[in-house]
Amino acid sequence: MRAMDDEAAYRCPSCHEEIVIPVELSAGRLQEYGEDCPVCCRPNLLRVEFDEHGRARIEARPD
Repeated sequence: MRAMDDEAAYRCPSCHEEIVIPVELSAGRLQEYGEDCPVCCRPNLLRVEFDEHGRARIEARPD
């Protein structure tokens, strides 16, 4: 998805809303964690990967 400074966006796999979350490279180039969608409250497993330029890419799947 798109990256913006210290935020990135993903689309919730359940309700399809675009969700913007804070991201932090200092937590590692590859991060995985669970987070409930703030719109539909369904749990998602987020995988955040940073490229060599520090841009975040987020994949979300139902948890």
